[in-house]
Amino acid sequence: MRIRTILAGLSLLAALPAAAAPADDFLNSLRALCGKAFEGTITTNEGGAANDPFVGKRLVMHVRDCKAGEVRIPLHVGEDRSRTWIVTRTATGLRLKHDHRHADGTEDTLTQYGGDTLSPGTAERQEFPTDAFSRALFADNKLPPGAQQNVWALERGQDRFTYELSRPGRVVRMVFDLTKPVAAPPAPWGHE
Repeated sequence: MRIRTILAGLSLLAALPAAAAPADDFLNSLRALCGKAFEGTITTNEGGAANDPFVGKRLVMHVRDCKAGEVRIPLHVGEDRSRTWIVTRTATGLRLKHDHRHADGTEDTLTQYGGDTLSPGTAERQEFPTDAFSRALFADNKLPPGAQQNVWALERGQDRFTYELSRPGRVVRMVFDLTKPVAAPPAPWGHE
């Protein structure tokens, strides 16, 4: 009788829908912003170069392309439309890649770098340590050794979205105000 009770309990558990993973909740929170654009500011810029291309420029993120398992977010820095963040669902979590293009649409030498989540993260924050492809790309292109230790983070709060890059000696954080959508910018280079 006890075995039947245990088996019945297991059957009930199996019939319950599985709780959504934090990765799914996070991706769905991005998809809820699809089609909208938001202006942001740099709130932290530790260890940045004197000629930092982001400083003093208007920053606009555009949650432009959303499909099952993937969200593409172009980042416009002034008139520069070369950057797109790509967040993709994997079997174990999320992947963040940086698609960098030239004005003619061709890929930059430094493109498709990023990483996969190593922990479940939360519905609000996901972290992406540098993957092996990116480490090799950075080494081949002679980026500073610290770049091998990059950790990117995306954070989705009630009224803000944060993009963060951190590594020893370098932290940059951009915060976008989700309460004030702005006009959608032109398509990013290579995705017209």
